Amino acid sequence: MRLNDWEEEFEIIRRPDRCTLCRACEKQCARGVHTFDEARRTMLSDESRCVNCRRCVLTCPTKALKIVRNEDTVRENNSWTQDAVREIYKQAASGGVLLSSMGSPRPPALYWDRILLNASQVTNPPIDPLREPMETRVFLGQKPDRIRRDEKGGLLSELSPQLSLSMPVMFSAMSYGSISYNAHAALAKAAQKLGIYYNTGEGGLHEDFYRFGANTIVQVASGRFGVHKAYLEAGAAIEIKMGQGAKPGIGGHLPGSKIVGEVSRTRMIPEGSDAISPAPHHDIYSIEDLRQLVYSLKEATAYQKPVIVKVAAVHNIAAIASGIARSGADIIAIDGFSGGTGAAPTRVRDNVGIPIELALAAVDRRLREEGIRNRVSLVVGGSIRSAADVVKAVALGADACYIGTAALLALGCHLCRGCQSGQCCWGIATQKPELVRRLDPERGSERLINLMTAWRHEIMELMGGMGINAIESLRGNRLMLRGVGMTEKELEILGISHAGE
Repeated sequence: MRLNDWEEEFEIIRRPDRCTLCRACEKQCARGVHTFDEARRTMLSDESRCVNCRRCVLTCPTKALKIVRNEDTVRENNSWTQDAVREIYKQAASGGVLLSSMGSPRPPALYWDRILLNASQVTNPPIDPLREPMETRVFLGQKPDRIRRDEKGGLLSELSPQLSLSMPVMFSAMSYGSISYNAHAALAKAAQKLGIYYNTGEGGLHEDFYRFGANTIVQVASGRFGVHKAYLEAGAAIEIKMGQGAKPGIGGHLPGSKIVGEVSRTRMIPEGSDAISPAPHHDIYSIEDLRQLVYSLKEATAYQKPVIVKVAAVHNIAAIASGIARSGADIIAIDGFSGGTGAAPTRVRDNVGIPIELALAAVDRRLREEGIRNRVSLVVGGSIRSAADVVKAVALGADACYIGTAALLALGCHLCRGCQSGQCCWGIATQKPELVRRLDPERGSERLINLMTAWRHEIMELMGGMGINAIESLRGNRLMLRGVGMTEKELEILGISHAGE
């Protein structure tokens, strides 16, 4: 008896009256789901391989295919869902740790949907963004605590290095290796045209992309893959990755099957060898150690680039952020519980960390109470899905937001959660040349530009409705927020009132 016969999550329905045996599905599927049986002159489907990426459905010329979730499974109850039982079966058969990608499918602990925005009506009239100027530009970096003047009364405007963004959104860290060359090219081109930034992730920077350096954030992670002097000098800012929202306390692991060709050369490791980033930086065990690395990176780049420290949202994040602000870092990036990734242990992804909304509010309050809020800018990520989420994040205290999954969706990702396999049918999370070619970087960058252009218009509309004409006037303005369906403690942490008050 095979215990796992029920395990196929998806059922492939093929309509024989429409199927012309063109074999397009076989050519398009990178996972080997579809095969042609010569003897019986029919198409076969191995449903155990299907992750519902929908490539075959969307490329079938006669619309002969449909993929549905398999209902013939176990009997569920509140404790034991189909997914929970499937995971038990998988581990009982393999003895392995479960890996997942692209965020959690479990009901999210998102507060964005329980936070409402205020709007102006009579006493504080709204602003029409089509007819009046609206400022969405933000600057990230250390700011002075007070206005300073010279002997003649003129303003002193000397600032530490700043990142100038046309809107408060950036493309978050996704490494070359975990995503394809074409995906990186699309992100880099879009960032340049939009006047924002994209993050290299921990895989180094391909030499072809040095020309986008003015719009690039280069990352230094625990594995230090691809880190060298020219790399540090190539970017507009340097990010020290201490943690990640999808896997707090866990390092990175890119399988050797993805370490091929240019990926190997860019990361400076042998082909076929696994790229393993340790959980800790082995030279950082305190805020003092972090401070030393911050200033080492500033020394290496002649104090011309802001330094970002990225951490996962955890229960004591406010105290951690306070320490980071005193380490000399210019920007703190906080990655929340619902963040996506190319691969994470499933148990860690679903059970470790806290929602970004609570972490952001706690950090902003702590830094303000200690009088050091201007020492750092705050960038947050983790399930930022729309312009409304961005506006709510800014009102809670963020200077800008990182987006990852939303950017990949714009490139054509279908959230099939098979990134770790390297068999992405859409040419995004793969290094196979025949699959990478499926993603046109020009078309991809155009779609990213369209998405960000739409978000910028929506941000201006939302601000106009509040009677606010600049992002700076919105930052930390919790009076513009109201909560629904929350406890008093949740509202207290967020620092907002309940709707109706």
